[in-house]
Amino acid sequence: MSIQQVNSFAAGAWVAPGVGARDIASAITGHVIARAGNDALDVQAMLDHARDVGGPALRAMTFHDRARMLKGLAACLGQHKAALYDLSFDTGATQSDHVVDVDGGIGTMFVFASKGRREMPDGHVYVDGEVEQLSRTGSFLGQHICTPMQGVAVHINAFNFPVWGMLEKLAPTLLAGMPAIVKPATNSCYVTELAVRVMLESGLLPAGALQLVSGGIGDMLDRLGGQDVVSFTGSADTALMLRANPEILRNSVRFVAEQDSLNASILGPDAVEGTPEFDLFIKEATREMTTKAGQKCTAIRRIIAPEAQVDAVIAALSERLAAVTIGDPRLETTRMGALVSAGQKRDVLAKAAIIGQEAPRVFGDPDNFTIEGADAANGAFVPPMLFHCTDPDGATAVHEVEAFGPVSTVMGYRDLAHAITLANRGQGSLVASVITNDPGVAREMALGAGAYHGRLYFNNRVSMKESTGHGSPLPHMVHGGPGRAGGGEELGGVRGVLHYMQRTAIQGSPDILTAISGTWVPGAAEVKGPAHPFTRRFNELSIGETLNSDPRVVTSEDIEHFANFTGDTFYAHMDDAAAKRNPFFPGRVAHGYLLLSFAAGLFVEPNEGPVLANTGLDNLRFMKPVSPGDAINVRLTVKRKTQRNDDYGEVRWHVTLYNQDADKVAEYELLTMVAY
Repeated sequence: MSIQQVNSFAAGAWVAPGVGARDIASAITGHVIARAGNDALDVQAMLDHARDVGGPALRAMTFHDRARMLKGLAACLGQHKAALYDLSFDTGATQSDHVVDVDGGIGTMFVFASKGRREMPDGHVYVDGEVEQLSRTGSFLGQHICTPMQGVAVHINAFNFPVWGMLEKLAPTLLAGMPAIVKPATNSCYVTELAVRVMLESGLLPAGALQLVSGGIGDMLDRLGGQDVVSFTGSADTALMLRANPEILRNSVRFVAEQDSLNASILGPDAVEGTPEFDLFIKEATREMTTKAGQKCTAIRRIIAPEAQVDAVIAALSERLAAVTIGDPRLETTRMGALVSAGQKRDVLAKAAIIGQEAPRVFGDPDNFTIEGADAANGAFVPPMLFHCTDPDGATAVHEVEAFGPVSTVMGYRDLAHAITLANRGQGSLVASVITNDPGVAREMALGAGAYHGRLYFNNRVSMKESTGHGSPLPHMVHGGPGRAGGGEELGGVRGVLHYMQRTAIQGSPDILTAISGTWVPGAAEVKGPAHPFTRRFNELSIGETLNSDPRVVTSEDIEHFANFTGDTFYAHMDDAAAKRNPFFPGRVAHGYLLLSFAAGLFVEPNEGPVLANTGLDNLRFMKPVSPGDAINVRLTVKRKTQRNDDYGEVRWHVTLYNQDADKVAEYELLTMVAY
């Protein structure tokens, strides 16, 4: 059998394994299938290539350019899923595991591509928060903006998800405009290499945007500076060693860690045997123990149940685990494959033995279990192992030792406060799940345990059919956790992108802030267009282009007609004496929505034109009441433009209504789709 030579991609060239290369064995057979590593890689050249070539090319693109690039990369990877699956079998992963890793990674890229187009501007500056008025008249303002870091992101990934683990970091990094050097775990780097090849050969990535280290990174971390980022997934011990690098400390290099996590799943006191919640709890615990053979950073390590339900939980879990077929992951009948390597098997068994010293094993004998269609002697197979801790208060190992495999411990709690205490004994986790149909239980858990967990997953009979599962980090939601879980965050939509950008406070005049942010700031210069703005196409409109309308007098008859026509006969619009008793009104006043309707009549161009649809109204405020006899006029300004496709884009208009004394009476943002 041929042995795959797993290459690195460094400074624009593929580099074969060399000095220091190591053998990689199949998790199924124990036979050597690949070689990876080259201690002669020029890491400084890689860093220079990323900083000097990849960074400028990515920063020249807008957020939308980069989002379109991500979408294209995800589509290319989707066309090569079968090849990625075939390689992944040798990591011990089953076909259903591939869906989590390969399809999950591709889906994550698609989500970030979509969020980049919908939640970020088609420009180079991301505006973070609202404008702050720093002076009395508004001539001096403040604004927070985010721009790409100008270094390189070094991604150090774990062995368990060779595709998703790379893509969930890479997608927000590239969307931010930062180049990446990816270092996968050597045991599964042959899968990552194929994914990187697919992306590079797509032609969508600028030169220097993505490099790959298959093997060790040498002294790369010693060469990082304040514009660089390290994002790490792995053990707490390794994270501590890397984080303590003197240059990382000296240069304040951003270090994002996702590490050991003794995640818990808690059965609510209401979820007794026979309820849908009890069955759901058993199903989720079984799945989290066996998916990827338990090699998931989000897997359930501690199963916390009411003391009265512990025996039922152990019996139900044991019954379901006994039905799990262990064997060659290529077989359709296999439910759980192997651990990634013989070394990982030794580590899991050693950690399980430590747990077993204070919690007897109640299911799963690593010396006596059935393996279907695979080599029991040479493959890295272990059975699911369930332990029962009868004294969780006095125990230490079950709250401190993680066996990174299909290993979990059941423990009982007296009341909800006790359950919270036990969950928090893990000193920080990526996720804790609570299976309950009682909203009060959920609230108490959130208040008591939220500070110790990066994600709280609640599920019950209402959400169970559509929920994504305890162990599924979603690109929309934050992935990370405090304490022993690393104290970092990944994913979380645009939040994940901002980890690779610098937040900067800018201060200046409205014109200065407008020029920097690409978003019109009230007080900035108004641009007079050559024609009514609703007659001009998306690409013709300029930021700051403004229409000032003629005034319109609001009469008592207008107010009465609107009230009778809509049915809104609230006393402040109909009864002058009652309105005067209200501290907010001088007497009878116009409806706020009447004013909005009049505003539209003052600025709308009625004829067919490039404006296609009104799609929304944001940030509406009524600032001063309008009485009968007052006159209102409108200022309509192009605040921001966002292209949606080749046919049209979204124009966000800043709309202000004034009375005859030039006092603001209402303000809002109008969203329209305008033909390109």
